[in-house]
Amino acid sequence: MASSSNILNNMFLFTTLSLLFFFRTSYAKLTLDYYKDTCPQFSTIIQDTVTNKQIASPTTAAATIRLFLHDCLLPNGCDASILLSSTPFNKAERDADINLSLPGDAFDLVVRAKTALELACPNTVSCADIISAATRDLLTMLGGPYYSVFLGRRDGRVSLSSAVDGHLPKPAMPMSQIVEIFTKRGFSVEEMVALSGAHTVGFSHCTEFTSDIYNNTSSSSSSSQYNPRFVEGLRKACADYQKNPTLSVFNDIMTPNKFDNVYFQNLPKGLGVLKSDHGLFSDPTTKPFVENFAADQNRFFMVFSQAMRKLSLLGVQTGRKGEIRRRCDQIN
Repeated sequence: MASSSNILNNMFLFTTLSLLFFFRTSYAKLTLDYYKDTCPQFSTIIQDTVTNKQIASPTTAAATIRLFLHDCLLPNGCDASILLSSTPFNKAERDADINLSLPGDAFDLVVRAKTALELACPNTVSCADIISAATRDLLTMLGGPYYSVFLGRRDGRVSLSSAVDGHLPKPAMPMSQIVEIFTKRGFSVEEMVALSGAHTVGFSHCTEFTSDIYNNTSSSSSSSQYNPRFVEGLRKACADYQKNPTLSVFNDIMTPNKFDNVYFQNLPKGLGVLKSDHGLFSDPTTKPFVENFAADQNRFFMVFSQAMRKLSLLGVQTGRKGEIRRRCDQIN
């Protein structure tokens, strides 16, 4: 009879081989130089488009990072399904309630890049690859870490608003629920906290947090989480939010246009904007990682890069799966 140690060793070997087979079959056609022969101008076109758009509209970077997350975190993964428009017969992901506030700059960036790439290399570059590469380039423009992006994704043909709910984090969610969304997709708690650090750039609409700042009393649980002077400033900035729902404030009031670890340094000071920001520091599961990232930007950048690479590989379609859309907002 086989010993228990041999059985365990065989099980470990089988699991390892299974994971290797899964990785190779899922991502075998993704490479760093996928467009080397078919579209050698790919990187240059992406970089030029990103640079021009970011200079013209400085909110583009944060908008694109959010678009990337909202596309890749869903069960169908990074397939650019977030870009598809609704039809009379189907309500698409981009029209789900949580996606209605996605800024137009990100969509416009993809359209510009796709137009330029179609002129240079028709029917060659997927919209999904455009999002992944543009997100990385925008992050580095703001001072964030550079990481390698594997290419060769194909675009999905299905986009359902009904598939969105429960798969994307919301500001009012308990931290345990937000953690669960990411751990179900294979991320560690540390990686989830690092991805939350994307809030070091961009802004939040007042409607996402006014219930916290206007219901604040000295005895409320949320009162102790906000810096009192910061609450006063938020109230003034959002005073007309009922008449103007587009009012917003920077997520990181100290260095709003720089990708750094100051967001994490703000949280212990009560300078988080959203309930989920405060939750990162108050929850014992996530607090140690907030403190680590606040003290060590290199660690934050390393884990963030690792998480972004992992995110970009979720559910990718290659080969005969999916398609190369001629327009990013509709299937061929």
